[in-house]
Order: sequence, then structure tokens, then C-alpha cells
Amino acid sequence: MLQCLILELEMVFSWLNLLAKFGFSNITGIDYSPSAIQLSGSIIEKEGLSNIKLKVEDFLNLSTKLSGFHICIDKGTFDAISLNPDNAIEKRKQYVKSLSGALNVKGFFLITSCNWTKEELLDEFSEGFELFEELPTPTFSFGGRSGNSVTALVFQKT
Repeated sequence: MLQCLILELEMVFSWLNLLAKFGFSNITGIDYSPSAIQLSGSIIEKEGLSNIKLKVEDFLNLSTKLSGFHICIDKGTFDAISLNPDNAIEKRKQYVKSLSGALNVKGFFLITSCNWTKEELLDEFSEGFELFEELPTPTFSFGGRSGNSVTALVFQKT
């Protein structure tokens, strides 16, 4: 049975819903905000999705009970941690450490970032993870150059 961990529910509730509807039977959503968990819980109840567990957790100080996951999805948590003015470098390192503890070996980590380029994310997750795939994202052109406003990558834990 695949276990999936979702970070920051307010940003990715659609992931919870989608995975549950595709038959994932052991989905855990976490957020450090009790009110976000409460809101998500009421939505899950209304949708009748009984295969989703919600937990109040700080990903940088993750409980050891949250481990053994096959998939971890982040759409904004790493970005938010990176923008923290208090020791952002150390918090990014702690994020990678927490992620490594949460995922099984060969587990997948999907990250969507609007603050980091592919190359920067490859550098941030170079210890213990390898790039599995770059997901397509919209491109834009300006001044004769093309680029992306969002980066979406899939890493695999080594």
C-alpha cells in the first residue's frame, strides 16, 4: 500500500482530493497550523474522503512517526521556508533532513517552486536525492529570452 505525505494543505488540498479519488488509500496531510488542519478536515468530511489523515506537524521538526512514505508532495513549503529571514540556509538543510527521514529509499519527492530554478533545486537536494524527471511548466518570453515562472521537479531518494 502506497503512503503519500502532502505538505502545506492550504496550498495543495487539490492534491489530497485527487490522490484519494485515484485510489491512494493511505494519504497523510500535514500543516503546522491547527486552523488549516481543521478547515481541511471539514472539507474532507464534506467530500466523504475517509482515506486521508490530517496531522498538525512542523515539517522542520517532524515526528519520527511520520516516516515510511513512498511519495512526498510540496507546493510551496520549501519556498516559504527559504524566505524565512531567520537562518534560512540552516532551515533549508533541516527541510532536506526531514524529507529524507519521511521518505523510503527510492521514494519520490515532487516539488513545485516559484522561487527556485531547476539548477538551484538540484543543488539544494543534491545530498540523498537524484533528479527523476522535470515536469513541464508554462514558459514565457520577454526581451528575446524564454523562461519559466515555475519549476516542477520529481526527485527520487537514493
